[in-house]
Amino acid sequence: MSTADVDAVVRAFHTAHGDEPVGVWAAPGRVNLIGEHTDYNDGFVMPFALAQRVTVAAGPRADDRWSVTSLNLEATETFGREDLQPGMSGWQAYVAGVVWALEDAGHRVGGANLVLSSDVPVGAGLSSSAALECATLAALAGLNDLDIEPLRRAQLARRCENDFVGAPTGLMDQAASTLCEADHALFFDCRSFTTEQVPLDLGAAGLELLVLDTHTPHALVDSEYATRRRSCEDAAALLGVPALRDVTDLEAALGRLDDEVMRRRVRHVVTENARVLQAAEVLRSGRVTELAPLLDASHASMRDDFEITVPTVDLAVRTARDAGALGARMTGGGFGGCIIALVPAGDAPRVADAIAEAFARADYNAPSSFLGVPSSGARPVS
Repeated sequence: MSTADVDAVVRAFHTAHGDEPVGVWAAPGRVNLIGEHTDYNDGFVMPFALAQRVTVAAGPRADDRWSVTSLNLEATETFGREDLQPGMSGWQAYVAGVVWALEDAGHRVGGANLVLSSDVPVGAGLSSSAALECATLAALAGLNDLDIEPLRRAQLARRCENDFVGAPTGLMDQAASTLCEADHALFFDCRSFTTEQVPLDLGAAGLELLVLDTHTPHALVDSEYATRRRSCEDAAALLGVPALRDVTDLEAALGRLDDEVMRRRVRHVVTENARVLQAAEVLRSGRVTELAPLLDASHASMRDDFEITVPTVDLAVRTARDAGALGARMTGGGFGGCIIALVPAGDAPRVADAIAEAFARADYNAPSSFLGVPSSGARPVS
């Protein structure tokens, strides 16, 4: 988030409403460093917040209505308390759902004017929706003097997405957008909701993390996600454990499963949980370079056992490694989206150019990229 983002929403607020906002709040998108499809198996994840974020200027209004303006969409929508019904369509549902979740939890929320801008890429698996929810929640909590602790804020934002918008996400995205600290990753236990800020000072280690969006259309994501989740739940039931997180002897568990597809799904989840735990340990010890083989192994597991990568993603990862990345993997739910690559400081442009050239030769859409800088979570900025 730049000073220009703050200035833009403040100016737009003044133009639209004739006065100054009470304040400006922001919440980031996120990258999951490691831990894919472990969340709904009660496992472990380790995201970090991006510098890219949603910025919201807000002020109260006298009636029980909410006006929200998106500078990105050049659109304004207004809704009242009577409109706060789950299933609302349109981008404004992510704002209305936050009001609904707060009110449903017993917090009285007064009408407000909000003007927002975002530089979180949309449709890239970087949690632009969670950033919008968490920025809105921070603004409304600030306007209404609501004392809500950070994890509870993340849970309320998730209620917006799950129960109002209707997207079946876990808590990781909102937790990262709310709880993360600069130069740290968030080690998050998806069963107990316990957290730990794990040092991730890439610069001190002479490293950068390239985030590259393959711009692959997310075909089949919803149906394939549901299929894999059901397979994991069925496997846990057959193994007699509450969730695959509870499998302690992988080989014994695989020996009890007859279905080869189910065996592969279980192997991914159990080994991915182990990789998250190992990643947390190497970061606690300041051995950031040792993330590299864990990233590679995570990608191979997603490709071969969970079968959620696609040719564009696999090409991006292979090319990154060939171009000098220490380790690389797909990040996110799969079937498109982004990869991350751990590279020596200064090498990110060269690695990104190599991937762009490989995509051009393969006649794929041109990718886009930026450096993933571990940043702070939701907060007031003025």
